[in-house]
Amino acid sequence: MSEKNKTQFTSVVTGGAGFLGSHLSDRLLAEGHRVIAIDNLITGNVANIEHFAGNEQFHFIKQDISEYLYLPGPVDYIFHFASPASPFDYLEFPIQTLKVGALGTHKCLGLARAKKATLVLASTSEVYGDPLVHPQPETYWGNVNPIGPRGVYDEAKRFAESMVMAYQRYHGLETRIVRIFNTYGPRMRPRDGRVVPTFVMQALNKEPITVFGDGSQTRSFCFVSDLIDGIFRLAMSSEPLPVNIGNPSEMTVLEFAERINRICNSNCEIIFEDLPVDDPKVRQPDIARAREILGWAPKMDLDQGLELTIQYFQSLLRKGAV
Repeated sequence: MSEKNKTQFTSVVTGGAGFLGSHLSDRLLAEGHRVIAIDNLITGNVANIEHFAGNEQFHFIKQDISEYLYLPGPVDYIFHFASPASPFDYLEFPIQTLKVGALGTHKCLGLARAKKATLVLASTSEVYGDPLVHPQPETYWGNVNPIGPRGVYDEAKRFAESMVMAYQRYHGLETRIVRIFNTYGPRMRPRDGRVVPTFVMQALNKEPITVFGDGSQTRSFCFVSDLIDGIFRLAMSSEPLPVNIGNPSEMTVLEFAERINRICNSNCEIIFEDLPVDDPKVRQPDIARAREILGWAPKMDLDQGLELTIQYFQSLLRKGAV
């Protein structure tokens, strides 16, 4: 941690205008940090950070961190959250996804080393691929297809983890790695292709809900405030190895579609489409390490979290913002 600024921490958040980056900025500001958010806005949205307008503790820079990253003055934490994160996005931006995972991570590590800052890498459950171990502990090495369509994201994150660990071991850099599982909440993009916004928007628009395969594949859903709390706790800890942060409550995708139907009171038809290539058949975090090391576990009830998320999407529909 930087010795230059003891009265107030300065935190850099790459991907700061994104879903998670903007919520993380909220938490850091609430904790008294000065926040510098960096985003090239290919998937981020300035609407996510417009409520920071006039806040002298928040500064936004529009920039592609894969190309260049320099900041004057002290920096204490760098939260590297920049990356397309949904299948729709990283299939549309495959080269950018690989570059931000490799070159962007390298730029962030260089800045962290120059500033003697702690780097927190946003990794993902996708490093486990289509897992052969269930639930997935941090010790599992994964089952990833490096040349499949999802490989651009999976392997970018796996490479980023390797680079972070190399800087930690070779340069003695303070680093943290959070493996993020399915997360939902306000500020998700309604058309980003992930299951929560897709099902909610279909239900609100009274359209058929599209389930891939037979719907027997499983997912677990963590509300964004719970996730951000786990990430903040990890950043403030001294844990050098990856930690899963997610909700271990597992359900099938078909069960989730039926739940969305019920909460939205929509009674939409559920239709089935072909399963995408390399789509994981199971996904459930083992959070034993997060419980033990961070004293963390998710708190938000799924129905309550979904109601808050649905209200957000309803507000976008009323504004004509989708």
